[in-house]
Amino acid sequence: MFASPMAWVILSVLIFAFATYFINAVTQYFSMMDGSIQSNGRIGVTLFVGQSLFGLASFVMLFVVPLLSMRLIAEERRTQTLTFLLSAPISLTEIVLGKFLGLMAFLMIIITVITAMLLTLNHWTELDFGYIFSNVLGLFLLVASFSALGLYFSSITAQPVIAGLLTFIALFALLGLDQFLAADSSNPLSQMLQNLSLMRHFEPLSQGIIDSKDIIFFLLFTGIFLIFTLRRLNAERLRA
Repeated sequence: MFASPMAWVILSVLIFAFATYFINAVTQYFSMMDGSIQSNGRIGVTLFVGQSLFGLASFVMLFVVPLLSMRLIAEERRTQTLTFLLSAPISLTEIVLGKFLGLMAFLMIIITVITAMLLTLNHWTELDFGYIFSNVLGLFLLVASFSALGLYFSSITAQPVIAGLLTFIALFALLGLDQFLAADSSNPLSQMLQNLSLMRHFEPLSQGIIDSKDIIFFLLFTGIFLIFTLRRLNAERLRA
């Protein structure tokens, strides 16, 4: 991934954007809390800055992951190197996990930088580390789900742009699924589909609430699409 300039450009732009947003959030916190609000109405710096920073990160990942995942397998098929990859002395599971973990390692750099920014505030105030851990866990699980879905769409086409577009559309639909069906919440089918919304399971974690059902949902979502990718490549290898 680092062999292409796109990864370096995306990483540089994102770190600069998050750093700028972090500085602005801290400055805004001082401006709001410097005697402008009653003491019982004050909000903790962890919640004020962390909520803004992690909220922005979850939104930005909606665009970043499709850009990074679209070339993982589609580019191999487009350049006709997928045949050599499938005939290599490694299993399909290793290929799929290698692609997935490579993308996750890159995205973890961004998550680590965001977390490090927030932890620097601990030098002059007490932070809510439980809230930070919950947000980091939620963002990690959300990004893992994004990556697994993007990897699957990259495996079904030879055009990276099409894979990226399909990934973005699918992620956008899954994130807002509960909002789209909110008007028909009395319908059992609508209620079931609302439970498939990624945002519905991410919001509790972003609020500092760690629930096992949300963690299990993200793990199952990620695992299912990794299996779909594995089966797609296996079918292609059998045809070859």
